[in-house]
Amino acid sequence: MNSQLSERIRSRSTGFSKGQRAIARYIQENPDRVAFMTASKLGATVGVSESTVVRFATEIGYSGYPALQQAMQEMIRSKLTSVQRLEMTSRNIGPDKLLDAVLDQDIDILKRTKEHIDHEAFNRAADALVGAKKVYVLGAGSSLALATFLAHYLRLIFDTVQLVEATSEATILQQIIHAGEGDAVIAISFPRYSKKAAKTLRYASDRHMVTVAITDSPLSPLAEHAAHLLLARSDMVSFVDSLVGPQSVINALIVAVAIRKKQAVADTLQKIESIWDEYGVYEKVDEKNT
Repeated sequence: MNSQLSERIRSRSTGFSKGQRAIARYIQENPDRVAFMTASKLGATVGVSESTVVRFATEIGYSGYPALQQAMQEMIRSKLTSVQRLEMTSRNIGPDKLLDAVLDQDIDILKRTKEHIDHEAFNRAADALVGAKKVYVLGAGSSLALATFLAHYLRLIFDTVQLVEATSEATILQQIIHAGEGDAVIAISFPRYSKKAAKTLRYASDRHMVTVAITDSPLSPLAEHAAHLLLARSDMVSFVDSLVGPQSVINALIVAVAIRKKQAVADTLQKIESIWDEYGVYEKVDEKNT
């Protein structure tokens, strides 16, 4: 049980009603179940009304039941194995509701990312990247997909962009051994956090490079050595990490840096378009037949 949540329950327990005590006991004994229960389902399970569950959440200091549920999901996310995640999903979400549940969850992640992102921190990160000579991008595990996407588009903006292979710490250090002041490292990681990503940022910071971390919390191990911290919400869908929040932030970061280097990027894009046309890289669609 998350220590903060436990403390909230403990500090207010003397004023609980009989129904609230039943809710508290069930939460403490079954956090993995409650994290994905609706308020009505939790109420039915412990024998109280849905309104009692909602009042319990506000009684212990949350804005409502969704905020309590979110706190519990974040708490268990870093502790569950992939097998436990899969089992939890199959137990709590029916097959007929799975598609809507995943889409609704992603929509909620995007909303929470927008509500909490620091706009000034975002703009400072974009400004810092503009002057970089070389850019190194690192993402381990599921974050590799984000890093690959980011590196792909940054190559249209910068002369030298390297997607760092995070197979081992030794491999990472070999790839950035020539990096130094004036270069930038962007590391991406979400729970369960990559030790390799955190150590890479420490190495880069020690060499006075521009360090940018894209992660989910100021308490993330990446935050300690990041001069620029971009926070985005993430969550889990069964054993799959839902990364729509950081993906959207990355989209915005690419555009922000490109606009700051607008003329150079426009020249590059024009050259690329000419080459694509010359070599027939893409099929041309006949609009008359569409």
